[in-house]
Amino acid sequence: MSKSITSVEPSPLATAKEHASTDMNYPPEVAALMKEFTGAKYTKLMRKLDMRLIPIVSILDLIMFVNADAAFPTGNIANARLAGLEEDLGMEGDQYNVALTIFFVSYIVFEVPANMALKYLSPRIWITLIAVSWGLVMTLMGLVHNYEGLLAARFMLGVPEAGIFPAAAYYITIWYSRHEAMYRTALFYATASLAGAFSGLLAYAITLMDGIGGLAGWQWIFILEGILTALCGSMAYFTIYNGPDSVSWLTDEEKAYIKVKLAYDGNRSGMGASEEGSKKKYIKDAFCDWQVYLSVVIYLGISVSTYGIVFGLPTIVSTLGYTDRAAQLMTIPPYVTACILTIVVAHLSDRLKRRGYFIAGSLAFALVGFIIAITTAGHANLAGVTYAGCFIACCGFFPAFPGVISWLANNLAGPYKRAIAMSLQICKRSPYNTPLSEGKFALGNTGGLIGSNIYLAREKPRYTTGYGISIGFISLAIVATGVMMAVLSLKNKKRDRYVEQKGGPDGVVDQHGDVALTEMGDKSPLFRYTL
Repeated sequence: MSKSITSVEPSPLATAKEHASTDMNYPPEVAALMKEFTGAKYTKLMRKLDMRLIPIVSILDLIMFVNADAAFPTGNIANARLAGLEEDLGMEGDQYNVALTIFFVSYIVFEVPANMALKYLSPRIWITLIAVSWGLVMTLMGLVHNYEGLLAARFMLGVPEAGIFPAAAYYITIWYSRHEAMYRTALFYATASLAGAFSGLLAYAITLMDGIGGLAGWQWIFILEGILTALCGSMAYFTIYNGPDSVSWLTDEEKAYIKVKLAYDGNRSGMGASEEGSKKKYIKDAFCDWQVYLSVVIYLGISVSTYGIVFGLPTIVSTLGYTDRAAQLMTIPPYVTACILTIVVAHLSDRLKRRGYFIAGSLAFALVGFIIAITTAGHANLAGVTYAGCFIACCGFFPAFPGVISWLANNLAGPYKRAIAMSLQICKRSPYNTPLSEGKFALGNTGGLIGSNIYLAREKPRYTTGYGISIGFISLAIVATGVMMAVLSLKNKKRDRYVEQKGGPDGVVDQHGDVALTEMGDKSPLFRYTL
């Protein structure tokens, strides 16, 4: 439609004023539409989308993530453990950890077909299938009678769960630009922490049914939560929308604006939503970009500690002198607080246009919590302090999750490169399918394999291995965050000097040309990294 112009990346949460200030680079008809949706009109549209889209996804996430283990490990199996799961199934030693781990086998294996399904099925159909099948498997898990049956059910649970994150991520991307999606991603992750609180409260109530129908309390946890998930999944068919053209509650002008905005999201030629052409260059760029692997280190630092403490928190609390049912209730406050903090931190991060500072600050908070826990664990008179340490840790690593994901996305230009890089970083496949990305496993999955095996039953109540490994990974993530910030800052300063030497952005464009600068993506001298 017009010549391609590479410009400085906008802030993660573009304001209406910023929309207006950049529209001079758009074709006239696009510029007019972008200018039309500024100020109150833009805010009204975003509010309409948020009210229609986010609550529905969040409710589904809340219900399904009560049972989740991978993308957002809130772990109702941990609550079932407190309700007598191990005793009734004759489990001993590290068999509980094996039951946690086997889930990740199918979870990893079925990532590829789950990601491919997004290519052929609409979000409405795919999310419905995931939720219903997930609920059915969870319900059947409540009917197992031995350890082998639990392993089989856990393995099967990984099949539908392998598709939940790419489906949800894709759903957000068909409505919001990548900078608008940051805050919505934070809401997505906040729901996960809230699911942990809801899981503990629900488990407490359900275990009161112990003995009803000849079933144990832990069986009722799986059965009722599974049925609830399946029912909500069925409702998803009527509440999930397949894009702007599929709804009647948007005007034609609003639909046109959303589609144009996505088409020009990070691409001044209007090709932002296109996946045509060869992807080899973008694939190579993603696999050779140092940012990706340093980001994976940060992600692993967060995920290992998250998986570990979430799977182990109910048991940890039970060793502090609380009864099993009271321990389930005591897991609620950390998750509720973490939910609130995740949203607050995301808002501040967007407002101040910073990522690394908030990631490092959140991780430092988590580090303090783990240090408190490891130094006081095992001392009966300090049980409350140990609980406080776990509380602080939860409030640290949950807010860091959306930050590290959005940080990498903000600093990679081009949908293909960003898609492949995100599939390497996070626990799920990217919603953008490429031949190579469909054949590789995400590096972030390692966090679940490690975290589910660090809180060992033979070490309670001290859990030295669990706390120690968490401290190590969190520390590694903090160092990696510092390195990332330092390198990106140096690169920005170097590019500032280069642009100044060329007489400003116009001089850079004159020397390199619009097309060449666009093809450079985040390597362009005009591209600025978010710190």
